[in-house]
Amino acid sequence: MAGLSQSSAHMMSSPRTYAFEELAVGQSASRERIITAADIEAFADVCRDHNPVHMDAAYAATTIFKERVAHGMLSAGIMSGLFGEDLPGPGAIYVAQSLKFKAPVRIGDRLVARCEVLSKNPAKNLVVFKTECRVGDKVVVEGEATLLVASKTKA
Repeated sequence: MAGLSQSSAHMMSSPRTYAFEELAVGQSASRERIITAADIEAFADVCRDHNPVHMDAAYAATTIFKERVAHGMLSAGIMSGLFGEDLPGPGAIYVAQSLKFKAPVRIGDRLVARCEVLSKNPAKNLVVFKTECRVGDKVVVEGEATLLVASKTKA
């Protein structure tokens, strides 16, 4: 579990599932991960995105970033894990996600992904979340996500 924080590591053992009715506007969750070179390399291999700004320190030194940076979608992937294991948890289905990439994430950064319930659509069991990733006080990714969440009462 390299890169996971203590608080995230314990959540992996027994994820809780929140039913649609148990979610409330303003409810939130977060998880964090220290981004490693191994994370970036594994993500690049899965996505087949070996852009040298992510993979080659010498090349990255010639860019505006001055060093290797993580793929923006790696940060978004941490958000996916937050939804799938923490809030709403197992069984929730990602329907949509908007993203704005505002700043780079570098090797060694502690990325904190946070979601907050913005609204609920009971007719369709859809929940809209504010999504945000931060490194320290800086927002690096922001957006909104819509998830389909199972109901306790509807089959």
